[in-house]
Amino acid sequence: MKAIIFQAETTETCHPVTLSRSLGECPIANRPLAQIQRERLLEAGFKIAETGNGHDLFVRQDAWLSTAMLTQLAHSKIPLAVRDAQGTLLAWIGNSAQKVIGTKTLPLDDSSFLIRYPWDLLTIQEQVLGSFTETQIEGELSPSATHEGTLILGKGSRVLPGVYIEGTVIIGANCKIGPNCYLRGSTSIGDRCHIGQAVEIKNSIIMESTNIGHLSYCGDSVIGCHVNFGAGTIVANFRHDGENHRSLVDGKLIDTGRHKFGAVIGDHVHTGIHTSIYPGRKIWPHICTRQIWGQILRPG
Repeated sequence: MKAIIFQAETTETCHPVTLSRSLGECPIANRPLAQIQRERLLEAGFKIAETGNGHDLFVRQDAWLSTAMLTQLAHSKIPLAVRDAQGTLLAWIGNSAQKVIGTKTLPLDDSSFLIRYPWDLLTIQEQVLGSFTETQIEGELSPSATHEGTLILGKGSRVLPGVYIEGTVIIGANCKIGPNCYLRGSTSIGDRCHIGQAVEIKNSIIMESTNIGHLSYCGDSVIGCHVNFGAGTIVANFRHDGENHRSLVDGKLIDTGRHKFGAVIGDHVHTGIHTSIYPGRKIWPHICTRQIWGQILRPG
């Protein structure tokens, strides 16, 4: 069966990270999301095509379907439609004329959803890194560093003494980590990053050429490329009342569905020393924090 991936209009965005790149270019486990989606379709038995002419799968580019759902679709002998709880059509089997009429609805499982918001990228990365089981060390891991779980360490990268790595963590090429860092899964760190002395990073996406300065903390966050955290920058990720975090999207507070959620920071952001960023905040590209804390920041 062929799979046709198409781009659909959506009112939601993954801004600010998608201000500088398309959704498909957003890195998940240091690979573009679109590449991961194509690979998962191939693994489920589909052939990627540009057009369909019969019993084929049409799937939105911003639809994340679990491996179980893709397998079920690949073995279907009848037309099927996949919709989320809001009734949005994510995928269907048939042809372009059958996407609404004459199809049976296949309900989404808990691991499938329409990608609407930047915190959805964290959910996808958790699923992807959860399937990694083999440690691969191509860089230099200090004998005084410790890792418990699965570590992917890229060429030319150095993990210095005192670094503790827990869970599944992927580190790109030509990075410098440490000394005395604490990295917790599920975390990806892109190429040419520097994670400084006594930094803690948990369950985050750190894009390429970003520096997280010494004595900083970053939890449950999406950080763009060429970002520089001044020393002591703290990204908070927990509400004292234990409720889900909310984040402002187009003037409305949206429930993220996450008990732990930090910040979404665009490309080329620089934070001053001792910057504190409240949970759910977004910082637009090319912003310098200086004396402004805990706000949603964008140019102008």
